[in-house]
Amino acid sequence: MKKILYLLMIISLVSCCKGKNDGTNIGKKDSIVVDSNNINLSILIDLSDRIDPKTNPNPTMEYYQRDAEYIKAIEKGFINHIKSKKIITYDDQMQVFFNPEPSDPKINDFTKELKVSFNKDIPKSYFDSVDKKYSELPLNIYQSAIKDGKYVGSDIWEFFKNKVKDYCIKNDRRNILFILTDGYMYHENTKFEEKKENSHKTSYLTTKLVKANNLNTSGFKEAIEKNGYGFVRANENLSNLEVIVLGINPEKGNPFEEAVIKEYWENWFKEMKIKKYQIKSADLPSNLEPIILKTISGK
Repeated sequence: MKKILYLLMIISLVSCCKGKNDGTNIGKKDSIVVDSNNINLSILIDLSDRIDPKTNPNPTMEYYQRDAEYIKAIEKGFINHIKSKKIITYDDQMQVFFNPEPSDPKINDFTKELKVSFNKDIPKSYFDSVDKKYSELPLNIYQSAIKDGKYVGSDIWEFFKNKVKDYCIKNDRRNILFILTDGYMYHENTKFEEKKENSHKTSYLTTKLVKANNLNTSGFKEAIEKNGYGFVRANENLSNLEVIVLGINPEKGNPFEEAVIKEYWENWFKEMKIKKYQIKSADLPSNLEPIILKTISGK
């Protein structure tokens, strides 16, 4: 009888431990799912003269106005994502960057306002405040930059080299970076070349470089591959970062210029092991908004 009771106790104890372990394992799996559903979203804005309505006018809709609407669509997608989750799982953030930082302190103040974080303790009114900020401040930033007129350019290459990992990537998050630029890359502080056998990489891309490399024919792709043209790799492994480039706007005169720009960016992303990326032209915001929303939702 004692042996039977002893055996029953052992079976009961094993069953309890097994159930507890199973529950813990499930809990770990659930926590991973929750973490991967939390978004760390960044927006890098190119404040070069591409936004100047005098230098680059567009009668349909000025490029700085398009940018402001793109940002509003990004914010909309971000908020939609937050609202699709249970409050207890809120752990998401969104921020705006420039590189280098604008000299105008007013713009930097706007940028601080645009850094927003959501957690389970935020009040309902926070949604309205974020919506208000992203409806007003981006346009204020562009108008201030245009009024200032000191277009220092955007050092996108240096941002990817020295800042993207610290600023835009968090562990156990879905990291998304939107870049608002015309696709050309140039900054006087980071202009260099790397020439090797069958390779000619640069840290910049201008319309002059496109012409100098004779990338103005239908054979541009073969020329790029043969001569090893492209951007110098700025980082080794950015596989946990998704990148969406918005606003590609080639200069007129070369029907292949836009394709060349996209080829440069695409090859650059692949070299840095970025698996998910999109490169979109400077289309009207109404056309790009569905793409932006779908990208953020991940559906």
